[in-house]
Formats: sequence, C-alpha cells, structure tokens
Amino acid sequence: MRLDKYLKVSRLIKRRTVANEACDAGRVSINGKTAKASQEVKTGDVIEIGFGTKNVKVEVLSIQDTSKKEEAKELFRYL
Repeated sequence: MRLDKYLKVSRLIKRRTVANEACDAGRVSINGKTAKASQEVKTGDVIEIGFGTKNVKVEVLSIQDTSKKEEAKELFRYL
C-alpha cells in the first residue's frame, strides 16, 4: 500500500492530500530514510512523522484498504 494512503487509513494523518504534502516536505521517513508518498509500506516498517516540534514514531502491524475508527488503532503501535 502507498504511504500516503496508509497514513490516511490508519488515521495518523486525517487527509490523504495532507499526508502527500508531509511526504513532499520531507517530514515522513520509513526505517530512517526520507520517504515519498508513493513508497510502499510493509508490515514491520517503522514510520516517523514530524508534526512541528513533536515527532511520532510507529511500527506498522497490519495493512488494510479501509478501517473504521475503532479498528484504525490496531494497524500500528507507538514506539
């Protein structure tokens, strides 16, 4: 699954366009490397997102095309 879509489905970022912009600005990295929005996300990847002064680091646990609000928390775990 594409990185920008995963960020939206997992609800780490609300909108796919915002996720796309964050990737273009270089604020998102996968396994320590700056990632583009089109990069594929796999189970076990570590995603780090920079939100202003705060950094969020998560590990991908599963990948789904869609998820409900309650299920979105099960797609990743905070590190």
